[in-house]
Amino acid sequence: MTVDLQALYDADNIFAKILRREIPVEIIYEDDYALAFPDIAPQAPIHVLIIPKGAYVSCADFGASASDAEIAGLARAITKVAENLGLSHSGYRLISNTGPDAGQEVPHYHVHLLAGAKLSAKLIKKTSE
Repeated sequence: MTVDLQALYDADNIFAKILRREIPVEIIYEDDYALAFPDIAPQAPIHVLIIPKGAYVSCADFGASASDAEIAGLARAITKVAENLGLSHSGYRLISNTGPDAGQEVPHYHVHLLAGAKLSAKLIKKTSE
């Protein structure tokens, strides 16, 4: 599944269901603005998804439509998750995929926090020629 950046928010996407507690997850962090939980297909020893509680399709949608409080709240939640996981000194990577070319699969804005090992600098999959 790829995400249509022009589509309206799909209230039945998996992250919306998680926010409504229809699908159980291990909650790593939660506040008024964000929810964080482990990725089901981790790409690093630590791989956490951090999602805003508002209905936003992508980073572009969030940046254009979210309130200042929601934007600040998500940024603070990311920082708190990293601190709670003891990553402030060793470091971590944040990734947010927006649209089909970036590989966004769920039509709810989310940030991947990856850590727990030295991470590769490669970001683009090379295809055979």
